[in-house]
Amino acid sequence: MAKSSKSLVPEARDGLNRFKVEAANEVGVNLKQGYNGDLTSKQAGSIGGQMVKKMIQSYENNLK
Repeated sequence: MAKSSKSLVPEARDGLNRFKVEAANEVGVNLKQGYNGDLTSKQAGSIGGQMVKKMIQSYENNLK
């Protein structure tokens, strides 16, 4: 099965992009509008890791 780049909830795309930019700023990575394929694996991983960390914190806070 081929992996699709389509979002399951297209309306969430703008919110996810804002979340990604926020996470990138927190780890000191400057994202450009549009294509960011020139990021290193370390930079991209830092952004993704920060996003996951914030999602886990949010989930844990909502459990309380």
